[in-house]
Amino acid sequence: MKYIMAMDAGTTSARCILFDHSGTICAMAQRELTVTFPKEGWVEQDAREIWEAQLAVCHEALQKAGLTGEDIAAIGIPNQRETTIVWDRQTGEPVGPAIVWQCRRTAEAADALKRRGLADSIRRKTGLIIDAYFSATKLQWILDRDKSVRARAECGELLFGTVESWLIWNLTGGVVHCTEYSNAARTMLFNIHTLDWDEDILRELNIPRQMLPQPVPSSGVMAETEVFGARIPIAGAAGDQQAALFGQNCFEPGEAKNTYGTGCFLLMNTGTQPVESRNGLLTTVAWGFDGTVSYALEGSVFVAGAAIQWLRDELGLIHSAAETEELAYRIADTGGVYLVPAFVGLGAPYWDSYARGTLVGMTRGTGRAHIVRAALESLAYQTADVLEAMQNDSGIALRALKADGGASRNNFLMEFQGDIVGVPIVRPQCVETTALGAAYLAGLAVGYWNDVEEIRRNTATDRIFAPQMSQEQRERLMKDWHRAVQCASGWAVPADR
Repeated sequence: MKYIMAMDAGTTSARCILFDHSGTICAMAQRELTVTFPKEGWVEQDAREIWEAQLAVCHEALQKAGLTGEDIAAIGIPNQRETTIVWDRQTGEPVGPAIVWQCRRTAEAADALKRRGLADSIRRKTGLIIDAYFSATKLQWILDRDKSVRARAECGELLFGTVESWLIWNLTGGVVHCTEYSNAARTMLFNIHTLDWDEDILRELNIPRQMLPQPVPSSGVMAETEVFGARIPIAGAAGDQQAALFGQNCFEPGEAKNTYGTGCFLLMNTGTQPVESRNGLLTTVAWGFDGTVSYALEGSVFVAGAAIQWLRDELGLIHSAAETEELAYRIADTGGVYLVPAFVGLGAPYWDSYARGTLVGMTRGTGRAHIVRAALESLAYQTADVLEAMQNDSGIALRALKADGGASRNNFLMEFQGDIVGVPIVRPQCVETTALGAAYLAGLAVGYWNDVEEIRRNTATDRIFAPQMSQEQRERLMKDWHRAVQCASGWAVPADR
C-alpha cells in the first residue's frame, strides 16, 4: 500500500502526517518551532530551523509507520502563509530571519502605500487590503534596510519565497524555485486575475522580479525529491487555510469553514469568479485544480490559539491548552470580562494595525477561570464578526459552519461558537483538515484518488454543536464585545500622528 505525506509547515510547529487511501492518519510527528519577538510588534523565525524541523519530523513519521520513501506516492505541503524568507541562490543561506505573517514592523510602510493612493488598484488586482500582514512590505523592508542585500537581489543572487517555496527549494536541492497560486495570492504582489506577478506593483515597491518564484497550480507535479531515499513527486501545495477549505470538502460556492489555529481563518468558496468584499474581507485564490481556479472570501483573525499559548507561556494560568475546557465549564460566564487579543493588531473586518491586547470588565471577584473563559470566547466573537461580514458580502446565509484546527477539539469553544453565531458548528472526525487538504491535492494529481467524489466519501462527522442561546442574549454579548474592541482600537498609534 502507498501513502500520501503531508508536510504541515505551521507557525508554531512543523508536523508530518501520513494518510492512507481512506484519509486516515497512519502516523504523525511534530516538533515545536521557535518564534521570537525582538521588538514590539516584531515576529520572527529561523528559516533554517523551519527546514530542519520539517525534514526531521518527516523522517520520524516514516520511522513510526515502519515505512520508507518507496511507500510514499506523493507529498503535499500546507503551510503558514505570508511569512517572508529571502535566501542566497547558491548557498541556500537566508539573509536574515524569516519575517512571520503576524509581524507588524511594516505597518507604517503599508500606511505610506495607502497615502500614495494605491489602495484601490492593489485591492482590484490582488484582492487584498494594503496591510503589513502580507509579504510585500516585508520583502520591501528586507531589501531597503541593507543596500548590499538589494544589490544582490537585483543581480539575481537572492531568492524570495513563502514557506512552501522555501521547502520545495530545499527538497529539490535548489533545483526548483516555485510557489503555489494560493500562497502567491497572499504576497500582495500577485494578480489573482492573470495568475502572475503584477509588474505595476513590483515597480511601485521596487521589487526585482528575478527573485520571485514561478507560480504553479495547487494540484500537479511541481517537482521531485529524493531526500527520503526514493524519487517522490511533490504534487500538491496550498496555504494552510485554503488547504483546510479543500480538506473540509468545501468544493461548491457558498460552502465555508473556520480553522482554529494560531490565528482563526474563515473562508467561503465563491466559485470560479472572485467576489469583491465591501465589508473588510479579502478576495483570494482558493486553489488551482483540474485546469480551473477557484476563489474564496476570507476573514483573517490574527490571534486565536496564540491567545491560549499566551495564557500558558506568559501568564502561567494554565499548564496545557486542554485545561481551558474544564476551567470554562467551571463557571457560568466570564463575569463581564472580555479579552480582545489584539497583540499584533486586529485583522478582518477591522484591519487596525495599531490595536493592542485589552482585558476589560475585571472586578475584585475576577479569577483565573474568568480570564481563561474570556480568552476562549474571544475566538468565537472574532469569528462572529467575520461571519457577519462574509454573509453580507456573499448574500448567502450559512446553514452551518465547518470547524477544524487544534482548538476545535475544545467542546466549550464549539458550543459557545454555535451559540454566538446562531448556526450549527460541524466538527469532522479528522480535524487535521489542513494536512488532509494538501494530501488530497497531491493525491489527486498522481491518481491516488480519482476525483473529489471519492474524497467526499472519506469524510465523516464527529459532532454537530447546535446553538442554544437566545437571540436577545446573543445580541447583548456581541454589543459588549464591540465595546471592548473599541477600547483596544488604535492604542499603539505613533505619538506624532
